[in-house]
Amino acid sequence: MTGRNRNIDYIEFNVSDIEKTKSFYNAAFGWTFKDYGPAYCEFSDGRLTGGFTTTGPVNAKGGALIILFADDIAAMQASVENAGGKITTPVFEFPGGRRFHFADPDGYELAVWSDR
Repeated sequence: MTGRNRNIDYIEFNVSDIEKTKSFYNAAFGWTFKDYGPAYCEFSDGRLTGGFTTTGPVNAKGGALIILFADDIAAMQASVENAGGKITTPVFEFPGGRRFHFADPDGYELAVWSDR
């Protein structure tokens, strides 16, 4: 067994427009990208990689909720909104922190949490 066994290794999103999606995630979170042709690109957040593809239907309501961490949740919410994201659940408190949910340009719902 490798150290990657049973760990999240990759996340892939079907999107309608790769350039629009790349622009959003770069502006909101500073992610970087490697293109593999017109229908696929890989993203990196500096720790995790995944992909954006136009080869399948957009399924914004299905799948797991992906949660990102932020040192400053208010600044991150502003970054998401400035990049064109839509807040779907305003910041709320829970034991251990606070978080909000947002939809990206294709309607995928993600969340951001902070322990501050």
